[in-house]
This record gives sequence, structure tokens and C-alpha cells, in this order.
Amino acid sequence: MKKFEQFIYNILGSKARQWTVIALTLLALVGSIMMLPTKVVLAKMLPGKSANTFSIYVNAPTDSSIEETRKISECVVSFLQKEKEVTDSEVYLGQGAPLDYAGLVKGSAFKNSENLAEIVVNLTDKHEREEPSFMMVHRLRPIIKANCESIKEGTVIQMVEQPAGPPTLAAVVAEIYGEDYDHTYALSQKVADILKKTDGLVDVDIMADDPYKKYELIPNPDKISRSGLSVEQVNKILYLAFEGMVVAHKNSRNYPDQIGLFVRLSDATRRLRDHSKAALESKLAALKLMNQKGMLVPMSEVVTIREVDASPTIMQKELRRMISVTAETDLVSQVYPLLDARSTIMEKLAKQFKIETTDYLFNLRLTDKKTGEVFDLKWDGEMKVTLDTFRDLGAAFIAALILIFLLLVIYYKNFTISSIVLAGSFLSIIGVIVGHWVADLVTTYTFFLTATSLIGFIALMGISSRNSLLLVDFAKALMLEKGFDKRHAIATASATRAKPIMLTAIAIILGSALLASDPIFGGLGVALISGTVAAVIVSLIFIPVLMYRAKAMDAETLKALENV
Repeated sequence: MKKFEQFIYNILGSKARQWTVIALTLLALVGSIMMLPTKVVLAKMLPGKSANTFSIYVNAPTDSSIEETRKISECVVSFLQKEKEVTDSEVYLGQGAPLDYAGLVKGSAFKNSENLAEIVVNLTDKHEREEPSFMMVHRLRPIIKANCESIKEGTVIQMVEQPAGPPTLAAVVAEIYGEDYDHTYALSQKVADILKKTDGLVDVDIMADDPYKKYELIPNPDKISRSGLSVEQVNKILYLAFEGMVVAHKNSRNYPDQIGLFVRLSDATRRLRDHSKAALESKLAALKLMNQKGMLVPMSEVVTIREVDASPTIMQKELRRMISVTAETDLVSQVYPLLDARSTIMEKLAKQFKIETTDYLFNLRLTDKKTGEVFDLKWDGEMKVTLDTFRDLGAAFIAALILIFLLLVIYYKNFTISSIVLAGSFLSIIGVIVGHWVADLVTTYTFFLTATSLIGFIALMGISSRNSLLLVDFAKALMLEKGFDKRHAIATASATRAKPIMLTAIAIILGSALLASDPIFGGLGVALISGTVAAVIVSLIFIPVLMYRAKAMDAETLKALENV
């Protein structure tokens, strides 16, 4: 350690070398922090998780029949069957699949419509295949969407992975609040079009019923009475034919309750040739009911067909009407596409709306310039969880810095020395960010700065503070008890304490090596490893320079502090 002691001694003996160390350290700090806004290092809540299953949601237009939904689902399954890593798949037509971790908040339990389907895809064990599930989804998504969404115009196929963290409705959710449904739906379409054109966003969908026409069958009481029928008979035959109903019961010794006998027309018989009014009239004409005189009366004679607008499902949140526009991200963070989409929304909708920010940083309030109607656009989903998490962890980091500083002031009774120790704690961020940049270079997939990375950074503050405390206390002891001059004491303290500091760092690095390879806690492992390396360098080179330049480390000042 004599060579290292001489190295520090030489640095402290020249102002040029001192300023070089300070300048290089500050340059490294600024350069590392600038990696975040320049997207050299990308931030995300949690990275992709390789699982043994994923789901595919088929959202056909609201007026789609079950046969059309079946064709789309069969198209999706045909591509899945070509994958050797897919062991099996289950198709749930007109309903949601059994609840899984992702489906808890995505509304799978409430799906009950002919235009919806869910496909559960099971894969071989993740330890037995090279391709992780999120890369398979990334590869299959454009193929399936290009070939299967075109079967029915307006269809949206969503590839849903099991979340690595808290489940959310989608990666990016734009909640649009408004009083008038039609105007809110029109605005949601404009927002959806912008999200579709934003790089990194996929599977964009509007969580609202598409406007369409439907036919109402209205029994005519006068005609029914003159035909010798009853309204009840007509209603029953219509339900029996198209929906089906229980017409009788069967008793069995093997069942405690009666077994209902459900009757309806066959699929081929009740299917219309097309969606026209004429096709429905033809089907009703073929459906006949015998009256009291034994005559067969066609249903088309006693039933009126009326074309009406379908009533959409009204969604509410916090007692306000709203429509959600959802989007997923494809191997990218949620924050950067959202910032791009938000800027585009403010630019393209500025002609029609007066746009201003509201209570939350990214939320917008849009006021129609002609009518004065007000709409609120609030962002939610995994993106909001990411921002909230980083905000809370940032607040925790600041609180930890303040508490450490207060404890140091109480211990040293000096603000300058406390600031020197605190500087060593904060500068470990250089290693954290640079470590993620290096990890991204050597890994196949994007290595994100995640929430676990920030947890590792916060944990590093205690370790970094300990390194600086060892140097300051030992240098103080040499100056006060041994009579060393300031330069010699700091150089000796740095060389003497270098070995325990490095041994502690090696223990942390070896202990964190297993975490670095974990898909979820990899950020924590890399933060601890690279941050520890940076903390050692800062403690042994930068902190001694600050100590030497600080008047608070002069022998007279230290004696005065000792007497306080």
C-alpha cells in the first residue's frame, strides 16, 4: 500500500492534480446522469419476465357474430401450432379464460360477448428453451396481427404476458372523461390513432362498444290477436328459435335436481345469410306458429322489424363517465412512448381544443374551442405505476440523504465534514448508471434501469458513507494523536483503510453476482456491483482531495471541534 499512499500524497501536493480529480469526477457525474434523458440508459418499472404461458385476447368489432370470432381465433391458433415450443392452447369463445395474474385487472371475469375470445398458450418450461416468452411474443405479434386482424375489419388482437410486477390494465392507459358519450368516443378515436402511430406502442384498443345498427323484433299485439295467437306464444317461439329455452325437465336418480331440456334451432338453421333486414325477414317468414284454428302463421306477419342504434356500455370511474384507450409496449419502456404521444396529442389537437395540464404532471384538460365542452385525459396503467414508483423511491432517497446528513452533523459538529461524507454517498450513482450501460452492451436484450436498481442505489448510500467515515476518522486520529500533518495523515489514512474498504467491496460484489443474472432483480445486482466499484474509487481518490482542500480538516479546527 506504500505505492498507493505515495500516489495520493502526490495528488494532494499539486493543485493541478487536485482540480483534475475534481473535474473528472464532476464530468463523470454529469455524463452518467445525462445517459437518462439521452436514452443511452432506459428506465422502466420492471424488465420482461419469461414465463411458461401467455394469453392472446381477440377483440372483434362489437357487431361481430360468434362465427366471425371463431374464424379469427382459428387463424391465431393456426400460427401457434407451428411453434415447437407451444405445448397446447385453449380457446375460450365469447368469454374470458380462467383468471390468471394478468386477467385479474384486465376484466377477463366480465367478458361475455360474441365478439370476444381469449386464447391461453402454454409453453415448454422456461429452463428448457432458449427463447424467453417475451421474445416469442415479440416475434409472433406482427405475424398474427398482419394475417388475422384483416379477417374482420376493426379487430384488435392483443398479446398479453404475465406481468413481472403489479398487474395493470395495460402498459399505457389513457382515460378520457367527458359528459357526452359520442363526443368522448370521437376524442378517444383521435387519441387511439396517435397512439397507433407512436413508436414502441402496440395492441392499441378502445375499451368501448363500437357504434353499430341492430334490429329489434317488436310483436304487434293487434295482428297477433287477429291471427288467433297470443303475445306470450310469439315471444316464446322467438326466444326458442334464436336464444333457446328450457321446454321440459328430466328426472334422474343420479342427480338430486331436475335436468332441464334446452331446445333451440340448430346453428345452420338460425344463421342468417347476411346482416341485412331482408335476410331477417326471410328467416322470420320461415318460422311459423300454429294458431287456435290449426293454421300456421308466419312470424313475419305479426312481428315488426325496426332498425335502431345499439346502446353502448357506459363505463364510469369515480362517478364520471369515461372511455379508456389502452396500449402495450414492445420491449421498450412505457415512459418514452408516452412522452412522445403526449407531445403529439398537444400538437395535433391544439386547433380544436385548448389544452392545459392539470393536477398531475402528464394529465391534460382539453376544452373544445367551439362548444366549450371539457374533457380530461388522465394517464394510468403500468406507466403511472412506473412514475409513481420512481417518484416515491426518489423521495425516499432524498429523505435518506437528509437523515444521513443530520446524523453526520450531530457526530462531527461540522457541516463541511458532513458534506464531504455525503458526497461520497451520492456519487455512487455514477457507477449505478454506467453499470447499467455496460450491462446493456453485453446482454442480448435491453437492460433497463428499474425500480430494483433504485433500491440498490439507496442501499449503497450506507456503504459509501461508511467508506468516507473510515477515512475521515482515521485521518483525524493521525492528526490529533500522532501529530501528522494534514497531507501525510490523509494519504496514510487512504492507504491504510484501502484494504478493508476493498475487502468489503469484494464481499458485496460476490454476494450480488447471483442477483445480476436474475430477470427481475438483475437491476439490483448490477446497481450493487457497479455502485460499489464507483464508491470505492470515489472514497479512495475523490474524498481525500475534498478532505485536503477543506479547512474543517485543519488540525486547529479539529481540536476545536473535539473540545465542543
